[in-house]
Amino acid sequence: MKRKLAAVAVLSATALLTGVIQVSTAAQAAPTPSLQAQAAQQHATALKLAAGQAGPLAKALKLGDKEQLVAKDAAVDKDGTRHLRFERTYAGLPVIGGDLVVHQKADGSVKSVDKAVAARIALPNTTPKIAADQAATQVTAGVKATIGARADADESPLTEVHQAGKAELVVWATDGNPRLAYRTTVEGQRADGTPSRQILVTDAADGRVLATHETIETAAGTGNGIFVGQVPLATTQSGSNYQLKDAGRGGQSTSDLNNGTDGTGSLFANTSNSFGDGTVNNRESAAVDAQFGAATTWDFYKSTFGRNGIRNDGVGALSRVHYGSNYVNAFWDDSCFCMSYGDGSNNTAPLTEIDVAGHEMSHGVTAATANLNYAGESGGLNEATSDIMGTMVEWYANLPSNPPNYWIGELINLNGNGTPLRYMDQPSKDGGSADYWDANVGNLDVHYSSGVANHFFYLLSEGSGAKTINGFSYNSPTYDNSTLAGIGRDKAAQIWYRALTTYFTSTTDYAGARAGTLSAAADLYGSGSAEYNAVAATWTAVNVN
Repeated sequence: MKRKLAAVAVLSATALLTGVIQVSTAAQAAPTPSLQAQAAQQHATALKLAAGQAGPLAKALKLGDKEQLVAKDAAVDKDGTRHLRFERTYAGLPVIGGDLVVHQKADGSVKSVDKAVAARIALPNTTPKIAADQAATQVTAGVKATIGARADADESPLTEVHQAGKAELVVWATDGNPRLAYRTTVEGQRADGTPSRQILVTDAADGRVLATHETIETAAGTGNGIFVGQVPLATTQSGSNYQLKDAGRGGQSTSDLNNGTDGTGSLFANTSNSFGDGTVNNRESAAVDAQFGAATTWDFYKSTFGRNGIRNDGVGALSRVHYGSNYVNAFWDDSCFCMSYGDGSNNTAPLTEIDVAGHEMSHGVTAATANLNYAGESGGLNEATSDIMGTMVEWYANLPSNPPNYWIGELINLNGNGTPLRYMDQPSKDGGSADYWDANVGNLDVHYSSGVANHFFYLLSEGSGAKTINGFSYNSPTYDNSTLAGIGRDKAAQIWYRALTTYFTSTTDYAGARAGTLSAAADLYGSGSAEYNAVAATWTAVNVN
């Protein structure tokens, strides 16, 4: 039995933070409003403030004469810092992709601005070449043509379609190329009784579809997984059932392959919106691990790097559990944009640990960026990238049931003796991985040649020598007997990700990885900075010079 994880990919996501702003009470005799009422009142005040500043801010931001800001939301921090969110119009038309957030100091001066799209809007005119009725008829006919066909692998076929309201003339700016467009709503019903409401945006010049999405009702469910324990899950309500489908993270979902090896499987759904019982005897338990792992990976990439899904296109992946029979592995398949988990020996040991989810899905990120060849030294870097990011997902999750560490797959027990699959602090402890580079590294299996980069990442994060981190003991050596202090895993991950997405190519080897990470460190922290020097010293410590 090979001790490896097959090629894989990664996710991430975004958390919504809400807070209550404290206010001083009025006269002592006045009744004290509830915290909820205080928050509502303060939000209304902040929103009114934003509306009042819409005009002056539009001028300050040098928007065109035809552009106006419309206050959408506002928040004020305890120190008085304001975050004013606006939608934008152009010649009275809604601008899709025109939203922005203005961050102000307490005195009203602008600190920074976050724009959905930086492109300047300057259209020659606002006269469409296609009439609204024609646009609506055309797009509705296009949706009707899909009756009887699935919209995707998890949706029931459409059985009924009709236009809802008139096509609305808008300015489409989301792709950075502002132009006139129509926004049309098409409603209908699916074969299983689920309502459908699709929003389509079409070019007002030629009728091409620019964007479409199905609006769906989501629900907050709970799950009890084998490895993740009891966790919240974002689910989707369909009739009386709740599905393991996450609309907020690109529609990513989890299905049961029922020990088969083909197809998309059966989407997990039940009427209680509570999934799994934490045991392998309940087929939903492994699904909870997979769904939560995918969501956490999405969140990690989103919050850490601003990446919107594996391909950075907002599209979620399919997770398939109970793959094959006695299948002791997990893998990512870019052709189906899906990841699959076996049930392990005797179908009683699913490989759904969270760092496995992060590892597998990060292969998809690599495929979408550097696309490192899966052989030789580039293959080792491909595998190491998944180990690095899978480890970071585990630290991001910080689960009590799976305390984060620098070991790979320590809970799935692929070795049968309770030991981890791989060790980042001293890779050779697994019996096959390389601690340091040599001329033969490229001839090793990619799961062993990855050891050089895994060792680099641990040393760059934590430094060398014996130490205990989060309750786990490590003792990391260096090729040149140097003593390293480490710069922290967060900075190390930023450097690796930038190198992967900016400098690595399909053929990058270890010498190229050294050059790429040094360039990344210079970009992020400055050439000659402590972080830059640490990257150089750490590569030397694993014999990459």
